[in-house]
Amino acid sequence: MEGRVGHGTRTAGYGAIDPSIRNEKITWSVIMSSIVAASCGLIFGYDLGISGGVTTMPPFLEKFFPSVLKKKEDATQSTYCVYDSQILTLFTSSLYLSGLVSSLLASRVTKVFGRKFAILFGGCTFLVGSIVNCTAPNVVLLILGRILLGFGVGFTNQAAPVYIAEMAPPKYRGAFNTGFQLFIAIGVLCANIINFVTSGLGKWGWRLSLGLAAAPAAIVLLGALLVTDTPSSLVERGKLPEARDALLKVRGANSDIEAELSELVEACETAREVDQISFKTIFKKQYRPHLVIAGGVPFFQQLTGINTIAFYAPVLFNSVGFGNDSALKGTILLGLVNVGSIAASMFMVDRFGRRALFIEGGIQMFICQVGLASILGATLGLSGKGEISKAAGSVILVLMCLYAAGFGWSWGPLCFLVPTEVCPVKIRPIGQSVSIAVHFSVAFILSQTFLSQLCHFKYTVFLFYAGWIVIMTTFVVCLLPETKGVPLESMHTIWQQHWLWKKFTAPSPTMLQTIST
Repeated sequence: MEGRVGHGTRTAGYGAIDPSIRNEKITWSVIMSSIVAASCGLIFGYDLGISGGVTTMPPFLEKFFPSVLKKKEDATQSTYCVYDSQILTLFTSSLYLSGLVSSLLASRVTKVFGRKFAILFGGCTFLVGSIVNCTAPNVVLLILGRILLGFGVGFTNQAAPVYIAEMAPPKYRGAFNTGFQLFIAIGVLCANIINFVTSGLGKWGWRLSLGLAAAPAAIVLLGALLVTDTPSSLVERGKLPEARDALLKVRGANSDIEAELSELVEACETAREVDQISFKTIFKKQYRPHLVIAGGVPFFQQLTGINTIAFYAPVLFNSVGFGNDSALKGTILLGLVNVGSIAASMFMVDRFGRRALFIEGGIQMFICQVGLASILGATLGLSGKGEISKAAGSVILVLMCLYAAGFGWSWGPLCFLVPTEVCPVKIRPIGQSVSIAVHFSVAFILSQTFLSQLCHFKYTVFLFYAGWIVIMTTFVVCLLPETKGVPLESMHTIWQQHWLWKKFTAPSPTMLQTIST
């Protein structure tokens, strides 16, 4: 039942390294490398937070979207429809359209040039986009800057989660990968605080908000220059000595890394058997489970409604009766709750597993969405011309905080973790590209249509998202296997134990004979 591969012992688990010889030690190199990769979330989070905040600033609206400012000052305008402008939403959603394109390009770049190169390229592009946005004299250049930001986010979102998953010890992979979502939340929180400060600086405050996006971009660039690429990426590109050095660095100088290195070499050699892996490989039958999970998780994550709330939290608070300052303060509170819940997830994800957090978070978000719809329906009604009492406003804020917490320890971080876990090395960059492409596609559609939805659906827009939460929770219960603690190179074993996916990934008779002998 056992065989030898290099210096590594194989077990009957068909490719699994015996846990007793696997190095699970956390080194400073692993910590620092993972922090650098996770910091890519700063640029995504900063953009999420900053774009929603500047769209509530009168000087910004006056310069680029005067029609929205006019509606905002019109007392007869429905509360739900003040910000219903396709050009205004294009300011936000254009980033996700360009992010979609760049994420598809990023899979090839990541495979050929490495994870580190993709992070550097994404940071540079985001830096240029922040400068264009800050200095934009008109809407055309403003949106061009957003497109450049999207290219940067597409590359970093594709490369960073893969980098972390390949660097982290399997036992703690969930906690390390959750760091990416934690940095997204920190970026959102910092952006909300900056918006609150700059909103009082007059006509140029919004330029400072947009221009400060250069700061997280510089952090990403500087950090990426100081770390090595992942051992898996180096082996994949034929740089075995560098891979050995990198693995020794991240596992510890005195560690026995031969078993893990042998497993990486074998996985990459298997990948090379199919030369010039094309994007369509992931659509083959044996990769059907990987495609469904890698695409389904980000698809459903967007349909929790979180990004629309993140983009438009200040607008949403403003629309339901909060003043401008109160809206920004409420958004800061949401950011603090989100950071705290994601930090909690780092301690829970490797203890309770992915499925438990997905299911609990879904139930919590469903209750909050239904509660929000009920309160808005009872106070504003369908006309949107009612008034929200101070007590009702406080309940709305509490429900949104509970909703943010439920997302923060479930669908938020797990959306970036699970797709990187389930795909074998042969299709891992492709699978991550599919995941990010789906993420950006749905984000573009929802961010472009949310304010129009709010105008036409009124308070029932929250019931729309609540319905999707029921569907996605069912998806997890039926189709998502547990990946907690499973080594990446042994992940195929979870599919062979699943009631449905084993029909697609069961070993061939030849493989079964090899295992049995």
